[in-house]
Formats: sequence, structure tokens, C-alpha cells
Amino acid sequence: MWYAIIAEDTPNSLEKRMQARPAHLARLTALQAAGQLLLAGPFPAIDSNDPGPAGFSGSLIVAEFDNLHAAQAWADADPYVAAGVYNQVSVKPFRKTLP
Repeated sequence: MWYAIIAEDTPNSLEKRMQARPAHLARLTALQAAGQLLLAGPFPAIDSNDPGPAGFSGSLIVAEFDNLHAAQAWADADPYVAAGVYNQVSVKPFRKTLP
């Protein structure tokens, strides 16, 4: 089943985010290689694809896991959690309808 991982950044997280980004992207790349990643990306803190020093306010990942427990465990082990980038992370079952 698909799961939406919705994360909210701590204030002024850009520096921490950039430091932990390679490890974060490596985990996402592994999900993609396994055919489990539907989409992933950050929420710019301002109305721009490249928010510059304004940074990001959080992230959205939609990926396939065996169950909610597995999705939550994967989200809890994210390098952004360990680095203090994410203030809050919620994991919810997601039903893809379109496209």
C-alpha cells in the first residue's frame, strides 16, 4: 500500500537540511530503485521553486510499504529526523486515484 509521509521542518532548518541531504537522498534513491517511490520533494518556504535562504517548510514523500508500521519505521529512521531538520512527521495510508 502507498503511504504519505508528511514532515514539517523546524524553524531555520536549511543548514541542517543541506548537511543531511546526501544521506536523505540516498534512502529515497534506494526506494526508487526498488520501485517503491511514487514521489518525493520539499515544500519551499516561499512561493518559488528555488527559495534560496528562505529554505523549506517541510517535505512530502509518497512511497509503498508493506504496512503502516513499516512506513512509520522508515520515516523515523530518516536522516532529517536524526539531524533535527524535521520537527514533526506524520505517516498516513494513501490511496492513489489519479493519474
